[in-house]
Amino acid sequence: MKKLLLVITLFTLQLHAFTQQKSDRPNILFIISDDHAYQEISAYGNKIIKTPNIDRIAREGAIFTNSFVTNSLCGPSRATLLTGKYSHLNGYKANEGKFVDQLTFPKILQQNNYQTAWIGKMHLGTLPTGLDYFNILPGQGQYYNPDFINKNNDTTRVNGYITNIITDFTTDWLDKRDASKPFCLVVGEKATHREWLPDIQDLGAYDNIHFPVPATFHDDYKGRIAAQNQDMTIDKTMRLKEDLKVHLDFDGPNYRRMTSDQKKAYKEYYDKISKQFDDAHLSGEALLQWKYQRYLKDYLAVAKSMDRNIGKILDYLDAKGLAKNTVVIYLSDQGFYMGEHGWFDKRFMYEESMRTPFLMRYPGVIKPGTSISKFTNNIDWAPTLLDIAGAPIPQEMQGVSLLPIIKNKNYVPWNNQIYYHYYEYPEPHHVAPHFGIRTEQYKLICFYGEKINWELFDMRKDPHELQNVYGKAGMEKTTTLLKQQLLQLVKKYKDDEAMKILTKS
Repeated sequence: MKKLLLVITLFTLQLHAFTQQKSDRPNILFIISDDHAYQEISAYGNKIIKTPNIDRIAREGAIFTNSFVTNSLCGPSRATLLTGKYSHLNGYKANEGKFVDQLTFPKILQQNNYQTAWIGKMHLGTLPTGLDYFNILPGQGQYYNPDFINKNNDTTRVNGYITNIITDFTTDWLDKRDASKPFCLVVGEKATHREWLPDIQDLGAYDNIHFPVPATFHDDYKGRIAAQNQDMTIDKTMRLKEDLKVHLDFDGPNYRRMTSDQKKAYKEYYDKISKQFDDAHLSGEALLQWKYQRYLKDYLAVAKSMDRNIGKILDYLDAKGLAKNTVVIYLSDQGFYMGEHGWFDKRFMYEESMRTPFLMRYPGVIKPGTSISKFTNNIDWAPTLLDIAGAPIPQEMQGVSLLPIIKNKNYVPWNNQIYYHYYEYPEPHHVAPHFGIRTEQYKLICFYGEKINWELFDMRKDPHELQNVYGKAGMEKTTTLLKQQLLQLVKKYKDDEAMKILTKS
């Protein structure tokens, strides 16, 4: 009888310890924005604009200075987040497809007693699975009075500005969630996606600032065929009416859903901008400079609303006593060009679009003010979330957990090589499909649209990626080594399409 009582007691203690361990697992709040350039975040060194609430995550946690994506495009980035796999394996290579139901991190978290939710932009063409709750935008969504789709597949129009609405839905769900379980909530911001419609309170927020042009603003694309053939320049591609709101067409899709008060505010502000434009009679370089300034002013006004709303979410966690046990992650689905190379948009394997902001606050684990320079990749996001939750990481996920370098930024066994593969061609923007490798010093890219072209950059000597040294004298050994390393990554990640191209070239 005593032995039986002892066994029962030990079992009870173990069960209590297990239950306590499970209940102490952290909540996860994962905020993913759209096209938010790392170079437009003050924590990343921008001294002109301020993003105090995003910066707060870095100040109270860690900033990752070498975080990259595998395919710089909206939908594919989210598919990679869900699956921990490259686009060629998760099946979502380009936008406007339909995500095929498969194993995702929310499903695994559900199996491990997490409550899962997604609010805002998802952009995967199908209703999600593995979520206890969702309220998502159809497609790209709209900035004003947007539609939302819930788990019953009901579509409802909600009055207001998109970023404010997403925050309201977020705090409302957190209020009503099952508090007996830890949660994992993905907040999918629409900001800062084209056509950059600011919240009314932020109209003109940056009108008193004159932004300096990037060093590569007048890039001539010499030696880079794909860059010569793209269609994403501020000069020729950016539209006066739709993008820069000169003589707004209120019958357009972005404005038809506006209320009369919203239209009035927009008309008052952009009529002034349109008059200034008409009176200036701009052409040539002066017109290009004007377009650049207007682009940044609207883009950053949209980002201002998002930063403010991130602050509201952080304040909510504080007020509800959730901050100490909630991991907060902020990142963008990819980077974005803010005039570098004369461009907007993303897609290319060049730094501005391949690199993404990534910040994480993990109380008790990450020392405040930490900076991590190790290379990370968006295939790593899902394994990291699972590892944080104490859930198993399936072998089919191609990424690795970032917890080892989060806990020890000097963690040695870490591979500082990134593999990238972009597909969407020819439209929009006519960026040739390409794949390549990024190491600490070099970047080797194979463009293969209509013709195979190679580019090689020494990132230490040429951080702006202006000098293609592929085929140059003295680069033979480096090129051979990089091609060998690229081949190893292609094999490692099972990219059959890239393998066929490499065997032919």
